[in-house]
Amino acid sequence: MKRFLEKHFSTLWMAAVFVFLYVPLAFMIVFSFNSTRQDANFTGFSLRWYEALMNDTKIVEGFWLSLKVAATAGLFSAVLGTFAAFVLVRYRRFFGRTVFSGMVNAPLVMPEVVIGLSLLLLMVGAQNVFGWPQRGMLTIIFGHSLLGMAYAMVVVQSRLMEMDRSIEEAAMDLGARPHQVFFLITLPCIAPSILAAYLLTFTLSFDDVVISEFLSGPGVNTLPQVIFGYARRGINPTIYAAATLLIVTVTVVIVSYSLWIARQTRRREREIAAAMRAETAALVQT
Repeated sequence: MKRFLEKHFSTLWMAAVFVFLYVPLAFMIVFSFNSTRQDANFTGFSLRWYEALMNDTKIVEGFWLSLKVAATAGLFSAVLGTFAAFVLVRYRRFFGRTVFSGMVNAPLVMPEVVIGLSLLLLMVGAQNVFGWPQRGMLTIIFGHSLLGMAYAMVVVQSRLMEMDRSIEEAAMDLGARPHQVFFLITLPCIAPSILAAYLLTFTLSFDDVVISEFLSGPGVNTLPQVIFGYARRGINPTIYAAATLLIVTVTVVIVSYSLWIARQTRRREREIAAAMRAETAALVQT
């Protein structure tokens, strides 16, 4: 028994982690098809909670609001995070670099409650002085973009640090200007990391509750806020149905993206192998 545990400890540990993480999700998916509101006994298969979900205007409106907020905040976060990462990696010395780096990384370690409260005070102060912005979708986008930019910056920064600078230097030696080097050389090389940063920040924005609670206005509630409000009032299997649809959607997107990345990698490997064979054949002929 001891030898078995030593040999398969890592496998057993990983299995235990997966069980801890995914068994509750499996129970939730099963009980989303329960015919009654009981969460302890499965009394029969039914789609009544999915029908109730489609007729629940709060959840439907919250879903579309979350989708618009996450798509916009993810775009802002990816763009701002890319520029911040480029500045920190390519420009090692400039006045205020330490302060800039600390401010960009601060949301990674700062509690969301503090971020949400500080942004609330900022938005209220700006509204009192300028009459803008009104608390609602726009302020939520601002808050999510601030948080997501830090995560996007880390993802893009790691790719920029691994990138071969000789390609950019060769382009500049051939007469390319800095902005041409960025858009024609650097940007295509880091495009996969920018896409990964967008997907990460989209997910962070879509499921955020704390910042949304501080920055949302009357009648403006994202899907996580609606679900959280329902959960505080007791068991509602409609929440299970909504969460199940989200899990299925996210799983399909992740699997599709992984298959696309794997296909792109195999194609790139075939192209490299073909180029090497062509080069070898040319050397043999000469």
